[in-house]
Amino acid sequence: MQTRQLSIPGAVEFTPVQHGDDRGLFYEHYRPEPVVDALGHGFTVRQGNTSVSRRGTVRGIHYALVPPGQAKYVTCLTGAVLDFVIDLRVGSPDFGTWESVRLDDVDRRALYLAEGLGHCFVSLTDGAIVSYLVSEVYNPQRELGISPLDKAVGLEFPAEAGELLLSPKDLAAPSLADAQAAGALPSYDECLAFERSLE
Repeated sequence: MQTRQLSIPGAVEFTPVQHGDDRGLFYEHYRPEPVVDALGHGFTVRQGNTSVSRRGTVRGIHYALVPPGQAKYVTCLTGAVLDFVIDLRVGSPDFGTWESVRLDDVDRRALYLAEGLGHCFVSLTDGAIVSYLVSEVYNPQRELGISPLDKAVGLEFPAEAGELLLSPKDLAAPSLADAQAAGALPSYDECLAFERSLE
């Protein structure tokens, strides 16, 4: 499995080796050793989630308060999505910046997002199936959102996605500035301290 550190610390792309023959193909979509090697600490899977999305569906920007936060290992099993990682850690040198990775059923990449990072994707195909392995079970009191349409964040949704479709919850999510003013974003220092505790 090949690894690539994204420009935002705590975000890592994994590309598996695919073994194909006349029956189809086989690949490992998750294995702990490459993840530990890339992160410098373990990744404990506490819950596995799956979403199925029509073309144009936007899910996010979602994040969880730290500690404990919620790290994610995301891959697209069927179809294609453009996956965004957004640095929401107040005090981070990269605060407010984002990077995107195409996840699809061709290259079959996966994206790891550390605690404190925001996550969002837009489905580029009908029936896109996305799998999330996460480090903590769902906690509605600690899982929050930022508007994916916030112009200050400036996520760029490709024309390939078509008309965007958001949930009422994501449409009502606050801007990054409003969430910061309300003290509802994770602290960079707390995220680093929590990451050190995992080593």
